[in-house]
Amino acid sequence: MFKIVKRDEMSDGTVVLNEVEAPKIARKAKPGQFVILKANETGERIPLTMAETDPEKGTITIIYQVVGKSTALFKSLQVGDAYLDVIGPLGKPTHVEKIGNVVCVGGGTGIAVMHPITRAMKEAGNHVICIIGARSKDLLILEDRMKAASHELRVCTDDGSYGHHGFVTDVLKEVLEEEKIDQVVAIGPVPMMKFVSKMTKEYNVPTLVSLNPIMVDGTGMCGGCRVTVGGQTKFACVDGPEFDGHQVDYDELMMRLQAYCEDEKKCYEEFCIMDE
Repeated sequence: MFKIVKRDEMSDGTVVLNEVEAPKIARKAKPGQFVILKANETGERIPLTMAETDPEKGTITIIYQVVGKSTALFKSLQVGDAYLDVIGPLGKPTHVEKIGNVVCVGGGTGIAVMHPITRAMKEAGNHVICIIGARSKDLLILEDRMKAASHELRVCTDDGSYGHHGFVTDVLKEVLEEEKIDQVVAIGPVPMMKFVSKMTKEYNVPTLVSLNPIMVDGTGMCGGCRVTVGGQTKFACVDGPEFDGHQVDYDELMMRLQAYCEDEKKCYEEFCIMDE
């Protein structure tokens, strides 16, 4: 059992932070890696990239958005409750080295995934510009942590309620025009990563993205997380989750992510009725 020692509801209450006791994982985990969590014996296996690790306390921090039955079940867990299973660290860690000027672009809950990567890039000696975005100010997360993890932070909201009124790509274009950028890292909704990659390709800037396909076992056995990168089939769980953003078939990825949307909606509605 993996006990929850801290719990916060963020943004509009649909985004939840859990700090979980997992000492072995906390000692080994590196930026960019993920864990698979299971709430109980009948629960679904959910992959989540770690937003923070604390080897001294023996804890890991995950941040998730409630989008279906399983994440709604996660939200019902309180401090003192425990996940039945937490497996990891899984996936390849982010390759971090001193490159020069790095732009880290995070959208939605992808900001949580971006946090340890941004901090690692800064600690490696890079000049880090961070661009984060959300639909509105109420949905923005980890602003203070991202500010501390980077040299410069720029904030965007789709509705203009805070920061730049518009998309992260608007601000990214300004940055690319202003100075030479050596690498971009983008993590967030698939359409965001697609258009960030499309833009950086025009400027010939290497771009790394973290993909979130449907995943079951997380060890390369099931093939559920397959994605097409550079015309080849890759498994996000063992070959990724990070890939060259210029080589990803985003349209295929979005199509596969929509495969179970109706089933997910039905299960979520039934769970909410039972929970009332």
